[in-house]
Amino acid sequence: MLTFNYSGFSLEAGTDEAGRGCLSGPVVAAAVVLPKDFSHPFLNDSKKVSETKREVLKPFIEKNALAFGVSFTWQDEIDKINILQASITAMHRSIDQLKITPEFIIVDGNTFRNYKEIPHKTIIKGDAKYVSIAAASVLAKTYRDEYMKKIHQEFPMYNWLKNKGYPTKEHRTAIRKFGATKYHRKTFKLLPEQLKLKL
Repeated sequence: MLTFNYSGFSLEAGTDEAGRGCLSGPVVAAAVVLPKDFSHPFLNDSKKVSETKREVLKPFIEKNALAFGVSFTWQDEIDKINILQASITAMHRSIDQLKITPEFIIVDGNTFRNYKEIPHKTIIKGDAKYVSIAAASVLAKTYRDEYMKKIHQEFPMYNWLKNKGYPTKEHRTAIRKFGATKYHRKTFKLLPEQLKLKL
């Protein structure tokens, strides 16, 4: 059962990211501020919600949220600043997009950088505990999946339509066969034997 609020502030933003463990594509973050009466029977941690249900939730969240923002941090920037910093940067940028200033921020995970002067709390598995983080996780995941489907058209051999850039056996086999694309994260261990290769 998801809890509505952590801080007691009415303008509490929840933020989360998707794609941190992927070998290709951006990390995408979302931030959401919800009204007190917000609820939807499908809403849960996006990893536990089917793709079909996420597609129903996305427009519902966008229509009923007091404010929401979505931000992409691209693979080149991930390679420059590392995936943890890129994830936090994406979350900050998604909060930047909120049309109202939150009084408090709750963050999925255990690491965050201060955002302006706004107090925050990191919550491990927050997307399975708090409504606003769960809503942010759904937006981050649906926007990222949409983008991966788009670039799948350009490089269908990696089957991003299905694996969304995660390190599946099929994805790694394709990297072994076809090499890395401009969408792959060069600082990630794309193949288990990569360290032995003369790159």
